Amino acid sequence: MFLKVYAATLQILTAGALLMTGVVQAQDRQPWTWSPELLKPFWLSQVVYDEPVLFVRDAEDQVAKASLLFPVQKIIAVHDASGEVSFQPDTDFQFEPGRRQIVVPHGSRIVSYAAKDLRRPAGSQKYRLTHRDGNGEILFGAKLEYHNMQTMVTYVKAVDEWPVKMPKFDADVLPRTVQRLQTAQPVSIVLLGDSISTGCNASGWGEGAPYQPPWQDLLLMHLQHCCEGDVRLTNLAVGGTSTPWGLTMIDQVVAQKPDLVLLAFGMNDSAGRSAAEYGQNTAAMIAKIREGRPEAEFILIASMLGNRDWTTLKHDVFPDYRNELAKLAGRGIALADMTSVWTEFLKRKKDRDLTGNGVNHPNDFGHRVYAQVLAALLTDPEFVAE
Repeated sequence: MFLKVYAATLQILTAGALLMTGVVQAQDRQPWTWSPELLKPFWLSQVVYDEPVLFVRDAEDQVAKASLLFPVQKIIAVHDASGEVSFQPDTDFQFEPGRRQIVVPHGSRIVSYAAKDLRRPAGSQKYRLTHRDGNGEILFGAKLEYHNMQTMVTYVKAVDEWPVKMPKFDADVLPRTVQRLQTAQPVSIVLLGDSISTGCNASGWGEGAPYQPPWQDLLLMHLQHCCEGDVRLTNLAVGGTSTPWGLTMIDQVVAQKPDLVLLAFGMNDSAGRSAAEYGQNTAAMIAKIREGRPEAEFILIASMLGNRDWTTLKHDVFPDYRNELAKLAGRGIALADMTSVWTEFLKRKKDRDLTGNGVNHPNDFGHRVYAQVLAALLTDPEFVAE
């Protein structure tokens, strides 16, 4: 299901061009368009594009600080979430080369927040989002509340160290799908999952600048760019669902005659489902789909992590869910391990930097990382249609 690409204000430049231009001014930014740079894996690129941070002021000195994923060699651009306002070094932000911290000095045009701004009184919101310390609830962002509070930083890495094992293209893992992609044959992809896979809290989904599409549409754009055949993606994801619901959707999946099925559950299962049951439900979905579509291949997506300060989620089950999916992986079944990626993210950054809604959805950056991880399983960097 290919969503409309909305007009907006995001410009993706090559690393060389960025290094030559320095800080990009808002008036130089162009409407959002597809670019291969968008899905260049962050773990392989020297430049990290539009990494979000949400600046929270220290209670004592009122200085706002945030951390980036990698130590910085050079900051190329800092701008608001919409891309319409660019910020200047020294006056609006400060950093030391070789460190991950970025600081907002007094008098900066960058908006920062007090910790209390990210909380709400108990019972005051649509959903019960009890904070782990018992002091009220986590602020819920139904659309783009967190996106609009975040600031985007594009920078050159000083150190490229990334300990998580990331996917590498291997045509033997998903042989039928890859062969069809590389020989310009039609490819039908079906996505079955929860609200993360409906696109929730991507800026395009929320109808706000820079209008970036969610991860599944970025992936489809990438495949259509790389491959000459007719690639289509049918999105059957529904918010609030978990693996038992997925088992009720087998007929709808098979009806699309999928070559590749993406199974993306776990966030809602984690409220109370054991890893064993989660794994059994996933295995049953695979088996039932293959009864009607024997040649179908699968990518099993181990979910991102939710906010650890939210008491509802059973956070310790996410690695166990990932391990259950890993047991099912093999020829024709690949694992997209977002759980390990998010675990490392949260060692380096705060959840508020990465969240789209405060509790369990990604922001634009997270949607791009989802797409990057899946793209790395499906396409050879050396194979790009002219």
